[in-house]
Amino acid sequence: MPRSVVAVLFDFGNTLAAHEPLAATVGRAAAVLDGAAATGLDGAAYAAEVEAAAHAADELRYPRDLDASVWRERWHVLYGCWDHRIPGLGAEVYRRMHDPAEWVPYPAVATTLAALRRAGVRVGVVSNTGWDIRRVLRHHHLDVLVDEVLLSYEVGEVKPAVAIFRRACDALGALPETTLMVGDDPVADAGAVRAGLRTLLLPGAPVGADNGLGAVARMVANG
Repeated sequence: MPRSVVAVLFDFGNTLAAHEPLAATVGRAAAVLDGAAATGLDGAAYAAEVEAAAHAADELRYPRDLDASVWRERWHVLYGCWDHRIPGLGAEVYRRMHDPAEWVPYPAVATTLAALRRAGVRVGVVSNTGWDIRRVLRHHHLDVLVDEVLLSYEVGEVKPAVAIFRRACDALGALPETTLMVGDDPVADAGAVRAGLRTLLLPGAPVGADNGLGAVARMVANG
């Protein structure tokens, strides 16, 4: 009997790897730039302001996930909302948010990807982003366990569009019905269901916590 799952697609952020909360990142960035000004800085307020601005209707007109230059420009603007308090803060936050060493794979990622590789299951990563997250995979030596990486800004499609999931299946040489999508976003990643893929949504988990990804290899092994 043929194996029911021959390929697995993973989201990247908060599925394979996590970054510390923005509130913590801005605190560390501020301390490097201006220790005195960083004292008493309200990282939670900064993070809330950035989050609100990033999802405002006027901001969403910019195709951040479809153009690397737009991504860089807009996130520098968004992270720079407190540059009047600490000059250069936005640029330092941006650098840290895109530093591969600042992204931490979840505990079961390496063992899960290795198990899928041994089982002959093809693995892809599908991410809505405007920067090359392959750098993170290479930094943590996970790139050798991934067959294909599809990034929205490179393929011109953004999840939850059916097209990006179908394109990922084609890249892996798998049919949608024999492919499992694993993600954390109930909107973007659940779009795989409309593309005909079985879909597993994992709970959000902080850096270092178990997000349940280890269940993927067991699910595939059990058909």
